[in-house]
Amino acid sequence: MKKLSAGVRKFLAPAVMLFALLISTKISEAKGQHNGLDTASIIGRWDITMHMADREVPSWLEVQRSGLRMLVGHFVGGGGSARPISRVNFSDGKISFSIPPQWEVGSDLSFEATLQGDSLVGTIVLPNGKSYNCSAVKAPSLKRESQPAWGKPIHIFNGKDLAGWHATGEKNQWKAEAGILKSEKSGSNIVTDATFNDFKLHIEFRYPQGSNSGIYLRGRYEVQIMDDNGAEPYRNVFSGIYGFLSPTEITAKKPGEWNTYDITLVGRFVTVVANGKTVICNQEIPGITGGALNSREGEPGPIYLQGDHGPIEYRNIVITPAK
Repeated sequence: MKKLSAGVRKFLAPAVMLFALLISTKISEAKGQHNGLDTASIIGRWDITMHMADREVPSWLEVQRSGLRMLVGHFVGGGGSARPISRVNFSDGKISFSIPPQWEVGSDLSFEATLQGDSLVGTIVLPNGKSYNCSAVKAPSLKRESQPAWGKPIHIFNGKDLAGWHATGEKNQWKAEAGILKSEKSGSNIVTDATFNDFKLHIEFRYPQGSNSGIYLRGRYEVQIMDDNGAEPYRNVFSGIYGFLSPTEITAKKPGEWNTYDITLVGRFVTVVANGKTVICNQEIPGITGGALNSREGEPGPIYLQGDHGPIEYRNIVITPAK
């Protein structure tokens, strides 16, 4: 066999080394290795429950690979929107990160937990310095094997009273009047007694200038309602899935005019038709919205209307559940 010249060997050496590195990287990724660590167990989405003395507060975490040496992610707390995590630390079965405050006042929020089987157990220190125990489980995929068959439409607001609904706060400012479910000032949120899995929802609403509300699907995923006439599409504005999905356009009408949403939720996949235009088409919702009732994503949940961000009115609320 003819020997390669020194010049050819010198030229080929870097290419061979690069090829070997790529093969090694692919093998490591296949085995869940990342920067020398087994990260397969931590990669993915986690449904978190923070245990306070008087209640449980839902949160959410997503951990992803970034290149060959870093883990990054997203976090949703008890309120606010999904926020990025620039570095997730993971070593010896322990995960930690910190992020700046969003709406809170104080220092960074920090999270530390230990992987125990298929769960995480640890603590969250809030920007106010208070520390709470927390636990987490892997979020379900919610993938459906086939499209659902739809049942009969149900009017979940009868237009006369609040039968089938309950307020979540100490005082209930909601009332039924002339076919309208209205909240004339900020106060409690309102939730259906019934829970739902996959469904189609038709709902109409109007708001005064500058007001804000939201429709929580299964009590966990907020479709934003906001005085955003003329705004640019963004994940936190009118008809977006708050913190996650942006509408393709803003179709909001002027304050005082009636708007319509037609929403289909199948598993994690949502379609939003706002005032007759499809602005989100069968997109996946990664996780819960801040303000969710709980983080148990695998369970059915109610329709929950936000009443703590200003006056809002709803009417013609009709849900068509999957059989």
